[in-house]
Amino acid sequence: MTETTGPLLRVEGLVKHFPVKKGMILQRTAGVVRAVDGVSFELRRGETLALVGESGCGKSTTGRLVLRLIEATEGRVELAGEDVRALDTGALRRLRRKMQIIFQDPFASLNPRLTVGEILAEPLRLHRIVEPAELTERVHELLRVVGLAPYHAQRYPHEFSGGQRQRIGVARALSTQPDLIVCDEPVSALDVSIQAQVVNLLQDLQAQFGLSYIFIAHDLAVVKHISDRVAVMYLGRIVELACKDQLYADPRHPYTQALMAAIPRPEPGAAGTRQVLEGDVPSPLSPPSGCTFHPRCAFAKDRCRSEVPSYRRMADGRFVACHFAEDIPKAEAAVDPEGADEPRYRRRLAVLQAARPQEPQPA
Repeated sequence: MTETTGPLLRVEGLVKHFPVKKGMILQRTAGVVRAVDGVSFELRRGETLALVGESGCGKSTTGRLVLRLIEATEGRVELAGEDVRALDTGALRRLRRKMQIIFQDPFASLNPRLTVGEILAEPLRLHRIVEPAELTERVHELLRVVGLAPYHAQRYPHEFSGGQRQRIGVARALSTQPDLIVCDEPVSALDVSIQAQVVNLLQDLQAQFGLSYIFIAHDLAVVKHISDRVAVMYLGRIVELACKDQLYADPRHPYTQALMAAIPRPEPGAAGTRQVLEGDVPSPLSPPSGCTFHPRCAFAKDRCRSEVPSYRRMADGRFVACHFAEDIPKAEAAVDPEGADEPRYRRRLAVLQAARPQEPQPA
């Protein structure tokens, strides 16, 4: 029986190590790439949790592990009380109705040989959600929900713009009536105004259907607009997880402060100093000892180089993986995207707010 209380999704100690093979014949394991290295979080019903961080930090891998699109090395994933990793093939297929994904590339994720109607009808047939006689009407309903017209069902993906193709991807994710949708950078390949429409569409659908999102992104303006909580990842681990207002007003982990400081200021000659990260992201094949961020951290001490920081709850309720999170000074560049010192963010958020898509007309 599906539980109705508690978090919808619970992830504990999630690990994914990809083996690195050596040799043409023996294919011996020479090491492992620590793509995800002990990630834990919870997601409540109707909530949006954003995963942010630099490219290669493990955001997308985490999303695919949650959906079991790739198999985890260790850890536990529970969706509505069911252990996703323990399910056999038949049980996993039934559970997949409740968890879907929206991919980053709205063109590559759609089969170019199928019409939009066939693409949307496929999951309906697979999961036997509607009777065959009702397929066409359900496809038309899905198209209307995402702001497209029923006649679009006869077209092929190449006949649509990028924003329209992403709406088709959203409709496909909605087709199985899921509880959880992993949004894997769903707007990063789109123009700014189209990004706004898709983001606002996702919010409207969340309110209408009670969806929960894992929203993977690197654009901090979009994240601030759509998320309830934000998890910052670095080298396969979550280094800070907090409510968005806490995180943007006062980030506590040095890496989070650096992300906020990296936001460009559009005003020429703007006063203030900016924290600049030194060096490159270490290789996940051979991560540094202790805190993996210490080679680039301005506040690193001897303890950071030898001891892995625990992922702990602070007094204000946030989680952080830093030995000295309470002692690190508040960053000058920590910004509120709606604050007066960031005109670029104000303009971007104004576009997001103004570009809400029109409500679909009833048939």
